Amino acid sequence: MPRIFAPILTLLLAFALALAPSQGRAAVYGAETFMLANGMQVVLIPNHRAPVVSHMVWYRIGSADETPGKSGIAHFLEHLMFKGTPKYPGTAITDTVARNGGDQNAFTSTDYTAYYQNIAVDRLPLVMDIEADRMRNLILDVKEVETEREVIIEERRMRTDNSPGAQLGERLAVALWGTNHYSIPIIGWEAEMAQLTREDAFKVYHDYYAPHNAILVVAGDITMDKFKPMAEKYYGAIPKSGEYKPRARSTFLQPKADARITMHHERVGQPQWSRQIIAPSYSIGDRADVHALEVFAELAGGGATSKLYRTLAVDQKVAAGFGTSYDGDAVSYGSFYISLTPSPGVSIAQAEAAYTKAMDALLKDGITDADVDRAKRRMQASLAYAKDSPMSAARAIGAALSIGATMDDIENWPDQIAKVTADQVRSAARKLFAENSTATGILLPPNMTETQAAAGGGE
Repeated sequence: MPRIFAPILTLLLAFALALAPSQGRAAVYGAETFMLANGMQVVLIPNHRAPVVSHMVWYRIGSADETPGKSGIAHFLEHLMFKGTPKYPGTAITDTVARNGGDQNAFTSTDYTAYYQNIAVDRLPLVMDIEADRMRNLILDVKEVETEREVIIEERRMRTDNSPGAQLGERLAVALWGTNHYSIPIIGWEAEMAQLTREDAFKVYHDYYAPHNAILVVAGDITMDKFKPMAEKYYGAIPKSGEYKPRARSTFLQPKADARITMHHERVGQPQWSRQIIAPSYSIGDRADVHALEVFAELAGGGATSKLYRTLAVDQKVAAGFGTSYDGDAVSYGSFYISLTPSPGVSIAQAEAAYTKAMDALLKDGITDADVDRAKRRMQASLAYAKDSPMSAARAIGAALSIGATMDDIENWPDQIAKVTADQVRSAARKLFAENSTATGILLPPNMTETQAAAGGGE
């Protein structure tokens, strides 16, 4: 089934870890790229470990591109793209891929929508034909649109209305982003979803689903001399209908503010504390700060050996879980995330106080050259796993290109990370916490206060 994709960890970091600098091509994957005459960017990532390919088409349209009042339309269209064309009517798209031994799906994010198939390499022409056909020949029956609208509404009820964490996440996004479109839920607001029409879907389809707004990424057991003629045959035959223009999003943000939302819910058993901070991204802000924040996220809470995890979970034992992550792969601003689960018998208030003290100490004088070097080595060590999965490669590179990064950005990432200094990490981290709005979310069981512990505690 089609699904929503909402990244927690930065995909930009994922694609970057997979690549090393070289002259005009990615050294690890050997990725090559070219443009079709109709404006569609095409990327090939050879991987000859098995006779399979991952085939992905990315469109530069996500929930943050939606017209006010039409929330959820990007995700709705994602569902409707499986409803067929004159050549592949009804369930023929799904049935054909399955009958040929492949699997397929799709996902929507704030900044892009993507469709993929994993299939044997000799079936690549088939899935290219399917994807190219539905880029221009989608048909939508009114009754099917109405039925699928009920499907996405039910999906919202299952994924959001039945999930305390998802409900809190929506409230935090509104509080943090205000009028910035990253406050729009990817799945949409139910009242607006109920009003989405066939005409709404076709408008997005005709406005955004075109070669100049799309990226084709294929990873797997094929060479460029065989692949390029296929891309030209299936995708190059689609008429050019416009020119690619970088998306111009509003960079307006409300003055710095710190929002705090506490939510009680009967389905919450273990209290949770989280914080999101507006941050620079690859599209907005200083790239030096972006690279430094990538290192800082790894250093502070990137795993069991990170500084604050060891302080809070190992030494002080106030946290059962702790992590930090940074998402800089965005057309607009990025986000820095912090999450903390108190240990049994430790209240939210106690855990938050311990975190605040530890973070303040880290920002003041706790980041050393040795800490930064260790974090960078851990990041570089991930390169060893970069070539394992064609799907991971296609997904990471497609996401990066969709938000406006270039192949040079991808290829040069290891060099940029290698140049990051402790002074840059300290400067970027201090600016992040001093200058940007935050939204803090607290999930509690019914009747529990922030000063009460989950087990054996009290006021």
